Amino acid sequence: MSRTVARLAATLAAVVVLFGSWSVAAPQRASALDPFTGYLMAHFTGESALGEQIYLAHSRDGLHWNDLNNGAPVLLSTLGTRGVRDPALVRSPAGDRYWIVATDLRIASGTSWDDAANRGSKSLVVWESQDLVNWSAPRLIAVADAISGAGNAWAPEAIYNPATNDYVVYWATNSPLNGVTKHRIWYVRTSDFRSFTAPQLFIQRSGSQGIIDTQIVEVPGSVGGYRYYRASADGHITIEGANTVLGTWTTIGNLSHMGISNGATGGNVVEGPMWAQFNGRNEWNLWLDQFATGRGYMPITSANLGSTQNFRTRTDYSMGTNRKRHGSILNLTAAEESRVLAKWGTTTPVNRLQSYNYQDRFVRHANYDVRIDANVSPAQDAQFRLVPGLAGGQGYVSFQSVNYPGYYLRHYGFDFVLAANDGTATFAADATFRQVSGLANSSWASFQSYNYPDRYIRHYAYLLRLDPISDAQGRSDATFRVVT
Repeated sequence: MSRTVARLAATLAAVVVLFGSWSVAAPQRASALDPFTGYLMAHFTGESALGEQIYLAHSRDGLHWNDLNNGAPVLLSTLGTRGVRDPALVRSPAGDRYWIVATDLRIASGTSWDDAANRGSKSLVVWESQDLVNWSAPRLIAVADAISGAGNAWAPEAIYNPATNDYVVYWATNSPLNGVTKHRIWYVRTSDFRSFTAPQLFIQRSGSQGIIDTQIVEVPGSVGGYRYYRASADGHITIEGANTVLGTWTTIGNLSHMGISNGATGGNVVEGPMWAQFNGRNEWNLWLDQFATGRGYMPITSANLGSTQNFRTRTDYSMGTNRKRHGSILNLTAAEESRVLAKWGTTTPVNRLQSYNYQDRFVRHANYDVRIDANVSPAQDAQFRLVPGLAGGQGYVSFQSVNYPGYYLRHYGFDFVLAANDGTATFAADATFRQVSGLANSSWASFQSYNYPDRYIRHYAYLLRLDPISDAQGRSDATFRVVT
């Protein structure tokens, strides 16, 4: 899904916004920034239990990507639909403020696409940061409330507009206008992602043709003849150029000659266009999500965006482990890259938990229940990363699943399950433990509950429980070895 932004407005429609949106789809360099050295991608992964949240990936060369945070989401939406898609990364011109703006939508909850488009959330979700790694709590901004008959607000983007010294936030809304109900791109202006102008129509296509995904990139030096280019999924992947964000846009062409469309001419059917300039040179990738075949993003490259005939397909790329759906890419300075990698770039070792009194058995999840078993298959069901506790401070740990990133061991009714982190304080407390010397053998380990400190993780009839420990049997059952 895409983004749309446009111009001024008529009256005031001050809407409370959610801080933080990620840097808009513009890889252009802000004047106060150091040279760029790397790339950061924000994306979602799909309609799984945790797929509609904020994920990050990093690249050194703009083509080969590695998942950050051990492949788990870095931000969770805990309001609205409790899911987000289509994140846009936004950086201020001075490089001292960042935002992430995303669609408030969670299809995995059972919402139908018809409901989502016609009776869905009319708000966007926003986070804000001063350093790109520490983010505010999410907030909702009801950008589409003032649009008559609005059914949704999808695929937001944002770009700084030097002509007005503020940001244009643009998105797609399905609504009736002149007797036709379809998706059009609307925009508001904001200087702080908290208060906004009234929504204005930005882009619409003729007839019944809708448009959802749009992303604008600023091109230094106006290579190809225009300062700004936008790619839109509107049946084709249409490329347009303009010299001002809210000015007149000229159609340059589409990608049908490459066998690529958004469905109008078949071929490789894609959506979610995502721009990224290569650091240090006038060359751009336009990433396209091959959603129809489930193959994820592919890049096409151009050194001159003034003609669609200049695009070339590439095969020298890799996308990492996670499937990457509609997102955006931010070019990183060395300082930003260092902070991001320090926070999320280190891979936590993979461990197993071996039972003290049944040493051929290891803690594993099976159908989201948790037990100790021998000969675990598949092996990853018994593999966890001991990450810093979701609650508590130093000395506390949480157990994140290797094959279900973002899922943790937690107690529920003193029984153990493997569950997706829902971002609540209750979940964090239930999934956090203090690692102490083994109750049966001090060279092993035991795990004391964060929110029930009189109870420890133990197995009983091979099932994991959280119990008070009062005898030798309990001490043995509550003792484990962390095996790398």
